[in-house]
Amino acid sequence: MVDPTLAEMGKNLNEAMKMLEDNQRKVEEENEKKYARKDIPGPLQGSGQDMVSILQLVQNLMHGEEEEETSHSVCVSVYIISLYISVYILKYMYCKILCDQVTFLRYENGSAYYHEDDREGLLKICRLVIHTRYEDYTLEGFNVLYTKQPVIYISSAARAGLGQALCNQLGLPLSCMCRVPCNTMFGSQHQMDVALLDRLIKDDVECGKLPLLLVANAGTPGAGHTDKLGRLKELCEQHKMWLHVEGVNLATLALGYVSSSVLAATKCDSMTLTLGSWLGLPAVPAVTLYRHEDPSLSLAAGLTSSQPVEKLRALPLWLSLQYLGHDGIVERIKHASQLVSNSPVEDELSSPVVVFKFFQEYSNRGAIPAHFPDCALSLQLGEQLAQLVPASGVDVVELEDEGTCVRFSPLMTSAVLGTEIQDIDHLVDCLKMKIPVLTSTLQLREEFEQEVRRTVSLLYIEDLGWPGLGVVRYNYHSDEKNDDKQEKELEKINTELLKKLNELESDLTFSLGPEFGGQKNCVYIGMVTEDLDVSELVETIAATGREIEENSRLLENMTEVVRKGIQEAQLQLQKANEERLLEEGLLRQIPVVGSVLNWFSPFQASPKGRTFNLTAGSLESTESMYVSKAQGTGTTPPPTPTSSLAKQRLPGQKAFKRSLRSSDGFSETSSISHCDDLDKLDQRPPNLSPGQEQGPLEMERAEEQKEVVQAKTDTEDIDSDQSPPDCTKAEEQASQR
Repeated sequence: MVDPTLAEMGKNLNEAMKMLEDNQRKVEEENEKKYARKDIPGPLQGSGQDMVSILQLVQNLMHGEEEEETSHSVCVSVYIISLYISVYILKYMYCKILCDQVTFLRYENGSAYYHEDDREGLLKICRLVIHTRYEDYTLEGFNVLYTKQPVIYISSAARAGLGQALCNQLGLPLSCMCRVPCNTMFGSQHQMDVALLDRLIKDDVECGKLPLLLVANAGTPGAGHTDKLGRLKELCEQHKMWLHVEGVNLATLALGYVSSSVLAATKCDSMTLTLGSWLGLPAVPAVTLYRHEDPSLSLAAGLTSSQPVEKLRALPLWLSLQYLGHDGIVERIKHASQLVSNSPVEDELSSPVVVFKFFQEYSNRGAIPAHFPDCALSLQLGEQLAQLVPASGVDVVELEDEGTCVRFSPLMTSAVLGTEIQDIDHLVDCLKMKIPVLTSTLQLREEFEQEVRRTVSLLYIEDLGWPGLGVVRYNYHSDEKNDDKQEKELEKINTELLKKLNELESDLTFSLGPEFGGQKNCVYIGMVTEDLDVSELVETIAATGREIEENSRLLENMTEVVRKGIQEAQLQLQKANEERLLEEGLLRQIPVVGSVLNWFSPFQASPKGRTFNLTAGSLESTESMYVSKAQGTGTTPPPTPTSSLAKQRLPGQKAFKRSLRSSDGFSETSSISHCDDLDKLDQRPPNLSPGQEQGPLEMERAEEQKEVVQAKTDTEDIDSDQSPPDCTKAEEQASQR
């Protein structure tokens, strides 16, 4: 029997709940009429919409038309209805944002997950697949993984550290990650080897493991090549695996014409899109599209959330897409693809990413140097191109087989940097300008090495990471047993050598090398042109180093000589004082008696002093100074010898350049100029009258000018038989004078 009081209370409660449900149903019907057609935005407009229209759409979604309320409900009912309306609006907005994005990317019947980190979407997909394949995973956790270890397959051309990051976040050992090698015999060397993948999967199944997921690339991070997605999808269906695709080539799905290799990505189970970098949209999230029928597993994996605010992550991206419109999105992606077609690099795979490197062609493969610095030269080329044309977006990448390469990926950079066709033309011009310099540098490296090794005082340093002519060190020889002192002296000489070389008027760059990883106490020589005279360069380096070493030793020797000279001077002065005492006598040394004696009988003594000659390194008497009333100049030191090649340099010609002596036009011009110089010798100074003779200074200057002209004539080997008559006459007059 039921208590009548309780039965009456239950009846009243049922009636109250029924009234609330009826009111809630009426509100839902009104909201459906209100938001179903008028306020929900349609598909992406062709030309896009302005910000005023977009904000009006958002305002209509959030507020709608204000109506007067005719009834008042209890506080609990008002709270429930307002909360439901908020969830209802967010649901419509989220569904519409998803519909707009999957429509232009041709990915039908999919769900979306928005995330800041581009790896977070793949991480959630892995958790979804684990929940799907392991039914007891929710209850038993990782114990079910112990009996049957899961395996995730990624390409060897995938992003660096992707596999380790997934294992760390999922709590799996690294043995659960299998790297699939790329093709080695047929096809692209950056595409996954499908046959080898099939064998790896079968081996794992035989070992009791569970193949879980395959991560394929529609545009590898390095070279931009697309895996054979069609065959990979068939292989995944055969082994009941999940196929996830990522890569920059997925952006071409928005174009009218899409290659079959990329179009196969629409059949995959999930894909990650980075629309921000493709379209030049800052601060927008990445999106992972996936197909799955069980929403509870998606919720368990974290792909969906019960929090309404989480659904608003897509709002910045949706607003940007509404602003661009379908035509604006297609135009930006199409423009990036056209930039690749204007590049001078040919690509058989029609990839929107261009990768190239510097390599010197040799007719004989055996002629290639053993130490070929192609990676260093490619690195230097990429850095220079990025500096000269920053709007191009070129960068340097490291590939597994090719090494250092230069990459041009306009889909990732053109929208942000605003790359235009003119920038690509400028990039091509800079590339044509830099290639001859790289070729000349590479060709002259071996000659430079040989010249340095033949020079006794120089030491060649092998540094494959230096993209210049080479590295040289002045080899300092010392009998000093102290290694620290010898190291400091070596550093001092090479530092001074670098300073002297930079003071020369040349087109070469001399430096201490890279900031990190370079050799110590060396001179690094940068890139050169084909007209470099290597022998003159090496000779100048050796001569300058010897000059610095001699000056350093002279300074050390002079210090020792001066110290000994001072000691000797003190001894001689002491001896002279003793002799002076003997000559003057003892009485003259007494203070009072000596003064009186000197007054009656003065003592005449010549002053005797000592002077130290730095040039000769000896002590000399000062008697000659008091006699001639002037200080002697001593012996003049000989001038420092210079390179003979430097003396033969023409006016205006920079150092280390080969002179073009074989040019007939150049020889004729030189002959005429030399004749003019000889004629000038016959002209008297303007300050002399016709009958006035030249002074010694004028005659000395004329003699020096004549020697300079004669040296220039001998240097350029002008044939006397082919000289003009005026030149011969002028030479005869000069010889008679």
